[in-house]
Amino acid sequence: MAKNLESKCKLCRREGNALFLKGQRCFGPKCPVTKKGAVPPGQHGARQTRRMSEYGKQLREKQKAKRFYGVFEKQFRIYFNQAFKKKGQTGEALLQLLELRLDNIVFRVGFANSRFQARQLIDHGHVLVEGKKVDIASYQLKPGQVVSLGNSALKMETVKKLLADKKQAIPEWLQKKANSAKIVRRPGRDEVASDIDDKLIVEFYSK
Repeated sequence: MAKNLESKCKLCRREGNALFLKGQRCFGPKCPVTKKGAVPPGQHGARQTRRMSEYGKQLREKQKAKRFYGVFEKQFRIYFNQAFKKKGQTGEALLQLLELRLDNIVFRVGFANSRFQARQLIDHGHVLVEGKKVDIASYQLKPGQVVSLGNSALKMETVKKLLADKKQAIPEWLQKKANSAKIVRRPGRDEVASDIDDKLIVEFYSK
């Protein structure tokens, strides 16, 4: 599986806001985005004051969405093409496809601190779908399916702490019970990635 080894904090600074790539550690007092503001990384980051073009805005929004969900360009384009073929709003369909990835669901229901950590759990065979091990982070889930953690994962201290946390906010389109979670329905546009402007992404790929 391809991995982005670039500093996660640099990715957040490049997009000008916290993408929560490190989970709960993001956007705290030590977060570079908090300390340095929306200043791009690099030696000349602070000097980049030129007004951004419409194309530049569309590109940055696409890049932000890619990094937020942890996918690369080729895969992101495949998701867009799939969304384009669906009925309804292309942008909403795109975000639904990204939200229904297995790694995102594991993160959303609080089995992992971040999507990166969720991907590690999946890669190591700790996640089950309908009782069967699935080690593909991009596995596309459907309403009605149940995701759970294997016995080996339940012995991990980090997982134990997350499962014991009763303050976790679980989206309404997901239903969590102990170490399992069910996809009740597809998420609505107002329930996912509110800080991502999907219209700009659609415009970018429509050129």
